[in-house]
Amino acid sequence: MKDELLRLENVGKDFNGNQVLKDVSFTLEEGKILGLVGENGAGKSTLMNILFGMNVIAETGGYEGNIYLNGEKVEFDNPVEALNAGIGMVHQEFSLIPGFTVAENVLLNMEITKSSVISKILGKRLETVDLPKIRKSAASVIDTLGVQLGTDTLVSEVPVGYKQFIEIAREIRREKVKLIILDEPTAVLTESEAEILLKSMRRLADSGVSIIFISHRLREITSICDSIVVLRDGAVVVERPTKDVSVHQIAKWMVGRDVDKEENKAVKSFNTINKEDVIFETKNLWVDMPGEVVKDLSLKVYRGEILGIGGLAGQGKLGIPNGIMGLFEAGGEIYFENKPIPLNNTFEVLKNGLAFVSEDRRGVGLLLDEPIDWNIGFNAMQVHNRFIKSYLGGIIKWRDDKAMRKCAQDYIKALEIKCTGERQLARNLSGGNQQKVCLAKAFAMNPKLLFVSEPTRGIDVGAKELVLDALRKYNKENGTTIVIVSSELEELRSISDRVVVVCEGKVFGILPPDADATDFGLLMSGECQINEEGEKVWLR
Repeated sequence: MKDELLRLENVGKDFNGNQVLKDVSFTLEEGKILGLVGENGAGKSTLMNILFGMNVIAETGGYEGNIYLNGEKVEFDNPVEALNAGIGMVHQEFSLIPGFTVAENVLLNMEITKSSVISKILGKRLETVDLPKIRKSAASVIDTLGVQLGTDTLVSEVPVGYKQFIEIAREIRREKVKLIILDEPTAVLTESEAEILLKSMRRLADSGVSIIFISHRLREITSICDSIVVLRDGAVVVERPTKDVSVHQIAKWMVGRDVDKEENKAVKSFNTINKEDVIFETKNLWVDMPGEVVKDLSLKVYRGEILGIGGLAGQGKLGIPNGIMGLFEAGGEIYFENKPIPLNNTFEVLKNGLAFVSEDRRGVGLLLDEPIDWNIGFNAMQVHNRFIKSYLGGIIKWRDDKAMRKCAQDYIKALEIKCTGERQLARNLSGGNQQKVCLAKAFAMNPKLLFVSEPTRGIDVGAKELVLDALRKYNKENGTTIVIVSSELEELRSISDRVVVVCEGKVFGILPPDADATDFGLLMSGECQINEEGEKVWLR
């Protein structure tokens, strides 16, 4: 039996009287992987912030209970103390420097230096950075993760999924690392990338490093973790080995009720869609988005449908909505309701009745230091003059805070956003609840066409279906056309009328959601295309 590395005893935490953790206790042995699961708002991130000594914990009155590392009681005042004790953490949101190379980010604050005549006389502080050794060291640790990533590549040019590997490589590189906390590391990864990461985690554990793995992809928990801890409403409801535990059982523990098993169910028959009514069309679209390839892409979207767009990482699926909405330089032609819409002009696109939920909720989707009601209503106010009171024929305009609060309250209830109220800052919400605010922000625009990119990234199993149901309901009740981009094929198949598969920046085929999974795989891998007659054309 391996030695116990970590023990938590009766850990509790409250924020302004709101108890988010209560009597949390569990143990973790050396060289083992513990899966920590729970709905958004269950307390997972707060618990890890306590363990890693994040400043927000001390600033809000500390915590209750005790934490032991290698049998010794610890209480870290800041992350530096946790790092020095051998604990590393990879957060949901990246902490990389875009203008630095991959190697420089991996060895940030751990730089390898070389001495000079001056440093030998005046001290180590005047040693210079040894870039060749830094590149070699970074390449070595990246190789242990099993990914192909150039050490001289700027982080700003690296696809989102691979940024996660850089973060993990940095933690592995630290000396004397005993425990690594991975907070939703696979949320931005494709299935193939996630598989690489899971194998890397097992190799790390076999080498003696313990891992706390937080994930909403429950199949990953059952496949890689030695034990599981389930949090619900801030308390541990289950702690046990993962052997013989099913995904369905974990989901039931998380939400406290039975959760329907995943099944492929199209919302409605595509036969009910009018194929003559094209609401949106792209012709020869190209997008210059780092890490994405979109070139010569032509596509038609029919009014009232839910269209899914899938594909492997970097093949163009994320670039399509980002280019259309003007977030990255694009060329070609786009038409909305038979009228040309200018590219590279976000305001004009929004003004014409389109809206977008970005995959980058913190960087693009949210005003982090503003309250929920401002986040939900801001775009609708700026673009469509909603939540504005006009006086004297429009000469005087005044913001209608009451209407904005009422709108936010309605969406908080409808989407079950866990918060203290509509005035809570977006920054202080859990990742999944931030995503729901982004969705509410788009709904408040009353769009005719809504692009949604990775709508359930970082959202737990209970909230995932709620978000998808909200999209289904919005589509059905408002007749809103929705285009969903997702790395989760089963998600696309569960909600879409049609699924577009992009590869090498182009449309390789369009399939019904109930098509054979093998056909999706062939298109995504570029083995074949489907022509306009619906026939397979083999390419390899």
